[in-house]
Amino acid sequence: MNELLLWAGGGIGVALIAEALLARYEVLVYGAGWRTPTAELPDGTPYARGASPDAPPAAYLVYLDGIGKRRIRDSRDGGELVRALLTRAPELRVLGQVQPYSPLAHPLADRPVWAWLRRHAGLLLFLHNVMQIFVAADRRYRPLYNRAVGGQIATQLRLAGYRPRSGVPVVLLSYSGGAQVATGAVDELHTTLRAPLLLLTIGGFHNGANDITRAEHLYRLTSANDRIERAGTWIFPQRWPLCRYSSWNRALRAGKVTVHRLDPATHVGPRSYISSKARLSDRRSHLERTTDTVISVIRAREGTSTPPAAAGGLASGDGVA
Repeated sequence: MNELLLWAGGGIGVALIAEALLARYEVLVYGAGWRTPTAELPDGTPYARGASPDAPPAAYLVYLDGIGKRRIRDSRDGGELVRALLTRAPELRVLGQVQPYSPLAHPLADRPVWAWLRRHAGLLLFLHNVMQIFVAADRRYRPLYNRAVGGQIATQLRLAGYRPRSGVPVVLLSYSGGAQVATGAVDELHTTLRAPLLLLTIGGFHNGANDITRAEHLYRLTSANDRIERAGTWIFPQRWPLCRYSSWNRALRAGKVTVHRLDPATHVGPRSYISSKARLSDRRSHLERTTDTVISVIRAREGTSTPPAAAGGLASGDGVA
């Protein structure tokens, strides 16, 4: 048994080292100009769902999934959230195909090696995406990563019917590590589309180094029971109150961040933010409450609904440590 554990531990260690070395590959290839992000989607896959682009929708919403994202379609839980938003907010035009963990917009599931790994060592798929978050957070690669994925988002928005300088807001709704990408995409989207930008992070895991000055506002949907999101506030110095001049802390002082409590939700599992089974005292599921909160924030900007505070628990500032 001890030998088996030793072999297993050694194998995981080798995989971690290999993935750490390879994680930078895509962003370096992009930076060298050897490859560009692909914009084409599989046959039959729409560039957006929901409201028609013929008449300007209330907003374009780009969903940036968590580390389970490895295909054009969203992960299982993320897909439920997108479907709920489409059902309850038909005025939105929703995109879910962006690959936040691939600067070249190349889904993991479409790569032969990763298809084999999915059948034999599925954990490595998640490891790959985790490593991409840290590449995106690394000050050496962050500008390139932000430009690559920001450009990917801008291209998909155009293909979905977005008209630059139209004034139609773009909402970046991110889950977990998708927040690192969402905050990093702000400058590129502002430069290329001149779009009003609204950020909503659900359990957002990010380093706080990206400048969100050009975004209108960031809503942080969080919970005291979310240990993974809280870990991000511990391990990244830019999120510490002592780093007063970090981009994140400057945004807090400028009043650009509002916290919305979704207690007692957890980051993942049967009581997660987007669980359709966990119930609140008002009988809504966690998924329904999260959906209601997202829609309320977006509609409040347009003046078509009561302010988000009416949905419960809004506060300015960083909120949870």
